[in-house]
Amino acid sequence: MDVFVNGQFLPPDQARVRVDDAGFQHGVGLFETMSVHHGRAFRLDAHLARLAESARQLGLTRTLELAPLAEAVRQTITHNRIDRARIRLTLTGGTLSLLREGSTPSPEPTLLIAPTEPTAYDPQYFEQGIMVLVAPPAANPFDQLAGHKTLAYWGRLRTLRQAAAAGAGEAIWLAVTHHLASGSVSNVMLIKDGELHTPIARGEEEPGSLPAPVLPGITRAAVCEIAKARDILVRKRMLSVEDLLDADEVFLTNSSWQILPVTMVEKSTIADGQVGPVTRTLREALLEAIERETTQADT
Repeated sequence: MDVFVNGQFLPPDQARVRVDDAGFQHGVGLFETMSVHHGRAFRLDAHLARLAESARQLGLTRTLELAPLAEAVRQTITHNRIDRARIRLTLTGGTLSLLREGSTPSPEPTLLIAPTEPTAYDPQYFEQGIMVLVAPPAANPFDQLAGHKTLAYWGRLRTLRQAAAAGAGEAIWLAVTHHLASGSVSNVMLIKDGELHTPIARGEEEPGSLPAPVLPGITRAAVCEIAKARDILVRKRMLSVEDLLDADEVFLTNSSWQILPVTMVEKSTIADGQVGPVTRTLREALLEAIERETTQADT
């Protein structure tokens, strides 16, 4: 499939970025990963709004025009005649003039939209659940980049690779306060006594509290909406490893696997070791919501 690079469609092996691009040189940039169903990106507007807010907060750009970005995503889908895919939108800081003292930031950051085939997960993951590891405390509320989807993903991918080498499907990150933060590439959710619990994400903090080093996931938000619609109480709060181990059900959310059940944390079994009924219900409802939202007619 062709990729979209700064207004042009090119085969992936012909796409180019400047050698002095701040994303390539210093990891200055943001990205969003979206799932496409029936030729539509699920919750495209929410993904782009999150991107724009991060760009504003981190100083990548003061304003980001969302309509042209959304149109570029739609054009990429149409150009490639996509029905089902995974799309990554990457926005970098452009040339290194962005980093030079007294210089004017580049008015044209590099924009790349790259579609790929959707990841094929083993159906047994959703039927039997996966094992996760608990990584050492690393998510830092004083890190200004924490809770944003920046290009600085090496640490997360390294941790994920270490988990895979141990036979685990994900690694749960802890904050430096030893509270639960997230997975390497996902948000964490727990079910306890019929209630849904999830760590506080960026933008959800109480006034005067420490910043939350947790990404406000788009799929996480959709699951919270679905839970509330089914009269499941949603609690966004500080959670401990003990809360994780004592949960009735545990699952992870992201745009690729939607809801992924967790039945073991290292050598500890969650409840009876089976995928729980609330997890199954929420996953089914989320898949129905994705189907509904990506097939509805434009208004």
